[in-house]
Amino acid sequence: MKSLRLPFASRRPARLLAGSVAALLASSAIAAWSIAGASAASSHPQAPAPGGSWLEYAPYFETWTSDKLPVIAAESGARDLTLAFLQTPRRGSCTVAWNGERSQEVKPGGRYVSQIAALRKMGGDVIPSFGGYSADQGGTEIADSCKSVSKIAKAYETVVTTYDVTRLDMDVEARSLNNKAGIARRSEAIAQLQQWAAANHRQLQIVFTLGVEPQGLPGNCLNILKSAVAHGVKIAAVNIMAFDYYNSNSDSDMGTEAIESLNATHAQLAKLFPDLSSFQLWRMLGITLLPGIDDFPKKTEVTYPSEVQDVLYYARDHPISLITIWAIQRDNGRCPGTIDSNSCSGITQPRWDFSKLIESMIGPSPAGG
Repeated sequence: MKSLRLPFASRRPARLLAGSVAALLASSAIAAWSIAGASAASSHPQAPAPGGSWLEYAPYFETWTSDKLPVIAAESGARDLTLAFLQTPRRGSCTVAWNGERSQEVKPGGRYVSQIAALRKMGGDVIPSFGGYSADQGGTEIADSCKSVSKIAKAYETVVTTYDVTRLDMDVEARSLNNKAGIARRSEAIAQLQQWAAANHRQLQIVFTLGVEPQGLPGNCLNILKSAVAHGVKIAAVNIMAFDYYNSNSDSDMGTEAIESLNATHAQLAKLFPDLSSFQLWRMLGITLLPGIDDFPKKTEVTYPSEVQDVLYYARDHPISLITIWAIQRDNGRCPGTIDSNSCSGITQPRWDFSKLIESMIGPSPAGG
């Protein structure tokens, strides 16, 4: 997904189709996803989201804008927001800042501290997200930028303590997918972070956000998870980005392809985690949809509200735990026909149409759990 540093650039080139998945030899404990915020070590996969929902809506929020968290939450109805993105101000740095801006480094009293407090008074919360296309492509994703595992872990820790959050999102794409040294550093640093959290009795969950095809996770995306597991990382959720496939010459049914992506990823996770039940594997899954027209220049990959509705209906029998959109600021119809704008969907729609639809459909769990 994009940030301001790379305006209107493709989030990624055409991806390789997912290849065969080798059985994972390394063993690792895994934390079941708990939207309610229970600790990763003890969370139950049936724990409901706030308000009794079985599914949480936490759309991405573009931090390079001047938008205020409480204002967007009040207008859209989305109380939980995934903040994109944290990256280093330059290659070689070991500190993180919002959108990589030096003036917005994470620190007590810095940007978003008071806004997050106001959002929590409204019943919401945030998930800080590291990486994104621009950072991952440009070498300012912290695990690519910083060569010290302990300093990477400390940067993660600073984000956790500054904002008192219980979840972090790792958005890994572009060149970061093939940076073997960065992948290993990220996994090791997250493992250290989780050890620190356990020692300090802090709840902490890790989400990996990865690109996908209808056939499943490409090999390099799957390798991110394999590395994490091999380093002992407890993975709370795998959030797949179901758009920008770049592989269709005719109009795509983005709802059908999103469902195919979920099914294929579920099968891949079953090989990675053979001890988990099918239900537990579904609870590990999240999905990010892109309202309207994505990057593909042919304008054949367009997600409409009806296709989001199809995914949500499917999720009632295949209980994923998280749904997001890229991004909340584009949930409006101000620019019909525009390809992958950061500020509008490119289709004719009322403002907040996607958010209102999702919120209306994520009520009490159909399984009663």
